[in-house]
Amino acid sequence: MLIERAYVDVPQGTGTAEDGWPWTVPCVRQLAEEGLAFRAPVTFLVGENGSGKSTLAEALAEGFGLDPYGGSAGYKYAGPREASLLGGLMRFDPTREGRQMVRGPRVRRRGFFLRAETAMEALNRERSALKLSQSPDDMSHGEGFLMAFRERFAQRGVYVMDEPEAALSFSSCLELVGLMDELGSGGAQIICATHSPLLTALPGAEIVEHGMRRVEWAELGLVDHWRRYLNDPRAYLRHVLAG
Repeated sequence: MLIERAYVDVPQGTGTAEDGWPWTVPCVRQLAEEGLAFRAPVTFLVGENGSGKSTLAEALAEGFGLDPYGGSAGYKYAGPREASLLGGLMRFDPTREGRQMVRGPRVRRRGFFLRAETAMEALNRERSALKLSQSPDDMSHGEGFLMAFRERFAQRGVYVMDEPEAALSFSSCLELVGLMDELGSGGAQIICATHSPLLTALPGAEIVEHGMRRVEWAELGLVDHWRRYLNDPRAYLRHVLAG
């Protein structure tokens, strides 16, 4: 692992709900008050839409120096997305292994921020730097992502992902689980915002649900809902289908 804890360096007199967004987001408020400790190489952020998990993932990526639009440290702000207030205030307590990367010059930082909606654009933009064997444009979204992960996401660094399962099939998600485990075992650190019960089943990963509540996989609300839905879809569909 490279980071032990993330926290927000809130200026005096700011960081309250009265100050507006992002402080009105519950998980951001809790982050500002308590910080977020990392206890495993892979951490999953889970929650409903609007819970703030993507906001948190983006701020963590930006605070580390990754392009908030999606990309690596060497391409900071290559996309049109401007720097965020929260990302600019994010700070990290590094492990001994991560001290030089976190506290040293930006050129020493390694990693990638993968956003589902900008993944292909970021990968194509950085194709030469990523040294991919094939252009992501020549394959499907999911295939391009997995190729980049296999070929480039192999060095120690911080990898932040926002719903990477969006373009992946069931079997591709399984492959991603194996790749994430291999990357984490090699000394890298992964922070992944997701809705996937498949990804979050990775053994040894830590799961943070609805802000900062740490839970086991079997306790996840999304796991319970998927289990119930697959057992009896009609119990759910009768509430959303007309007639």
